[in-house]
Amino acid sequence: VRLATLQATKTLLVPTPRLRSGLFNKIVPPPGASKEALRVCSTAQGVKDFSVPVGLDAKVHVDLVVVGSVAVSDKGWRIGKGEGFADLEYAMMVSMGAVDENTVVVTTVHDCQLLDIPEELMDNHDLTVDYILTPTQVIRTECKRSKPQGIIWSKVDSEMMERMPILKSLRFREKKAGKDVTLRDEGTAEKNELPRLSHFRKPPWKGGSATQMRTNSTEVTKSSDASEEQIEPGSKMQLNASVRMTTVYMGNIPHSLRVSELKNILRDHNALPLRLNWQGAQHRAFLDYKDEVIAEEAVTSLAGLSISGSGIRVELAKSQTGNRSRSQTTENTSNQPLV
Repeated sequence: VRLATLQATKTLLVPTPRLRSGLFNKIVPPPGASKEALRVCSTAQGVKDFSVPVGLDAKVHVDLVVVGSVAVSDKGWRIGKGEGFADLEYAMMVSMGAVDENTVVVTTVHDCQLLDIPEELMDNHDLTVDYILTPTQVIRTECKRSKPQGIIWSKVDSEMMERMPILKSLRFREKKAGKDVTLRDEGTAEKNELPRLSHFRKPPWKGGSATQMRTNSTEVTKSSDASEEQIEPGSKMQLNASVRMTTVYMGNIPHSLRVSELKNILRDHNALPLRLNWQGAQHRAFLDYKDEVIAEEAVTSLAGLSISGSGIRVELAKSQTGNRSRSQTTENTSNQPLV
C-alpha cells in the first residue's frame, strides 16, 4: 500500500513506531526516484532515511486512512492485535484536526480474515472501517457506528503516557483548551509525577540583596557562530563545579522563533534546562540537564512538539562533548533573567 501511494505521487504519512517519538512521519522520496528507490522509501529503513516528522500544529488533512486488521466483519467492525495502536492513532488525528467525517478508513485483509464479529466486543474507542479490500473483492461496509471522536483520557493510564510521549503533549493542549483529561489512574499518576518534576520548579525567591540577585541572574555566552547560552537562576554554582550534565538537541527550529519564545515553550512543558545554548541561525538549540534521567523526561515532555507548523526534532544529543567544565564558557555575563 505504501509503495502504491508513492508511485501515485500521493503524500504518504506513516505512524512512528509504537508512537514513541510522535505521531506522523512524512515520506519524502529523493527527486526522480526510481521504482526501486520508492520501494526502499516504503520500508522501515526508508522511514528512517527519507522522512521528516510532522508536528502536532501542522495543518494536515488526511483523506484516506489504511489500517491493518486481524479480523474484520462486513459490517465494518474490526479487531486488531489488541494493543489499540490503530484506534489511538485515529483518535490522535481527530485531536489534531487531521481527520473528519469525510475521511475514509480502509483495511486490507485476506478473504479468510472476514468473520462475523459480535457487536458486544466493540467499545466506544474502537475504530471501524468504511471499505474492506481483499484479493478477490472490495466491500463497502455502510457502517453506521461512530468512529472515535478524540482521545478518551479515562481509558489512558500513566504507563501508556510513559510509553507514548506524544500523549503528554496532546493532553497538555487539551487541558489548556478546558477539556477533561483525567486519566484512568489519575491519583496514582499525579503522585508519581510530582516528585519527578520537582526539579523543574522555580525556587521561592523572596527578597535578597543586590548581590544575591546578581548571583541568581542568567549568564549569557556568545561565540563567533552567534550562539547564546543561558543559565537557569540558582544553577551557577552547579555549572562552575564541573558537573557532567546531559544535553538534549532541538532541531528544525523556525528561523523566526526568538529565544524568549523558546524559553516560554520549555516552561509550559515543564522542561526548563539548567543551561540553554541557543543557535537560532542554525535552527537548533542545546539544552543541558542535571543528569540523563531528567534529560529523558524533558525529551518525553517535548515529544511531538510543533512550532509554527514545523515539527521539532528533540532527542538526546549524539555527542555529549558539551558536558565539559563550564568555567571555560562563561566569561561574559548578562542580567537577562531566564524566568
